[in-house]
Amino acid sequence: FTISFFFSLHSLSFRFIAKPCALGLKVQANGPQKAQPNAILEKVFTAITKHPDEKRLEGLSKQLDWDVRSIQRWFRQRRNQEKPSTLTKFCESMWRFTFYLYIFTYGVRFLKKTPWLWNTRQCWNGYPNQPLTPDIHYYYLVELSFYWSLMFSQFVDVRRKDFVIMFTHHVVTVILITFSYITNLTRVGTLTLCLHDMADIVLEAAKMANYCKCQKLSDLLFLSFAIVFIVSRLGIYPLWILNTTLFELYEALGNYPAWWVLNMMLALLQVLHCFWSYLIIKAAYKAISKGKVAKDDRSDIESSSDEEDTGSRSKTPHSTATTNGTGGTNGTNGYLTGGACSEEH
Repeated sequence: FTISFFFSLHSLSFRFIAKPCALGLKVQANGPQKAQPNAILEKVFTAITKHPDEKRLEGLSKQLDWDVRSIQRWFRQRRNQEKPSTLTKFCESMWRFTFYLYIFTYGVRFLKKTPWLWNTRQCWNGYPNQPLTPDIHYYYLVELSFYWSLMFSQFVDVRRKDFVIMFTHHVVTVILITFSYITNLTRVGTLTLCLHDMADIVLEAAKMANYCKCQKLSDLLFLSFAIVFIVSRLGIYPLWILNTTLFELYEALGNYPAWWVLNMMLALLQVLHCFWSYLIIKAAYKAISKGKVAKDDRSDIESSSDEEDTGSRSKTPHSTATTNGTGGTNGTNGYLTGGACSEEH
């Protein structure tokens, strides 16, 4: 029920809040550049494969009298043609920004009244006989429903280069939330959830600024996101969360199966944090060296060679003898030229 509620809320937010805001901020509604009409290539794309191999490319090249590179470019454009417009992506970011801001604010207001925020040993005081308060129950229900919805929507959203890693992250997060709820490890669970929501607020704000073409604001927000992410995920998380689950929990309760399961999943999250931190540092380095944030390494454009294609286009044009039209200019649909590395934690 709650997952369905999130999807319904997302749809209403998109239509009545995010879209009017996007249009008011003059966010472009156009999508990626469309591939030129070609009946033969369209039939291959829809009926056979969207990613033709080298042998098929050579056959199409002879059939159409096009060079292989032009055919590859056509298939890239055709795949990108199915990607959402900038306006759609702005609305998605606004929905996530709103959720993360709300749930982080709720978490901070709730946790500042709890003893385990200031002393993590209180997470294990009286365990497992700790009451499940309405605040914790609501916090868990909302977070779990949101991550379930993210796991499902990932299959219809923009497919990114780290799709597998993001899917792994969502699965681990759902398992962790469910496991900690079942085993009543909810106190440390609330700390982990609140810590992870912190950086995502700034990330989604950076994306929205980029879609609005506020480059300086987008760059500033992205660099702020980089600092918050690295400090929270590589600093506070291991020193605060992993320290209490690895050592303080062991001191309080000793060695038992739940300890191993909990810490293995939390360690896997830390591995993902390290991977994303590498991407963020690389993007931040480009921002400092070039004066602006470089193109996102997780851009929804499928090929990183489009810039190379632009330079070589005049040297390798299509044949104009085909009945389906001639070549045109090729373009890219850069997802986040203002550059943000990771969509969710």
